[in-house]
Amino acid sequence: MERTVYSHMADLDQRHWWYRGRRRILEKLIAHYASPPEGGKILEVGCGTGHNLGMLMRFGEVDAVELDESVRAIAESRLGRQVMAGRLPELDDVADSTYDLIAAFDVIEHIAEADAAMASIARKLRPGGKLAITVPAHQWMWSAHDTINHHKRRYSKRSLASLVERSPLRLEAIGYFNSLLFPLAVGQRMASKLAGREDARLGIPPGPLNALLSSIFAFERHAVGRVPLPPGLSLFAIASTGQG
Repeated sequence: MERTVYSHMADLDQRHWWYRGRRRILEKLIAHYASPPEGGKILEVGCGTGHNLGMLMRFGEVDAVELDESVRAIAESRLGRQVMAGRLPELDDVADSTYDLIAAFDVIEHIAEADAAMASIARKLRPGGKLAITVPAHQWMWSAHDTINHHKRRYSKRSLASLVERSPLRLEAIGYFNSLLFPLAVGQRMASKLAGREDARLGIPPGPLNALLSSIFAFERHAVGRVPLPPGLSLFAIASTGQG
């Protein structure tokens, strides 16, 4: 990912509607599908600026991995201790059979060797441990945003399920989210492409609009675990070792 993207992210990740709404969805996904045992150990792989770490701490003892040195320092200030410097797919600094829950939020799409990354993550889980993964959906939605973020691919529901099923893990749940705002996003992205004015920058909308979009996005948490959402901008999957 471009260094400027990380700097921009650190400035936005507590205020922008997408980050705020997404954290509430992720919290509900973990609580419903993947909540670790009390006192369990959690690892976030590719934690970026650490904007999800506070949410993850509600579920257990959190460790984190981030490759980029400068952004790792931001994450360490938020975690209050060292963040590991491991790289996917190797994760050499991470002990095997250690974690009850591993989170990889919008990470796997950055990795060329996705199958090797999944196998490595599986080795770091304890028996009965779970992986919570999110990825951007729909290859046809590819834009300048994907390019500047160094994405290798976007996923369909089928391709994400296949990725998990090829791994040592067992698929437990899969679905879309960020669905309510999907038609708006499609319209905006298509209009930008037709006009030749794609903009990869993520800016904060005016206050009332930012609050409204955050509320609409976060409202989807009420559907998690109850009804499947229609196609959206993102996909999630929950997978387990199938043991324990």
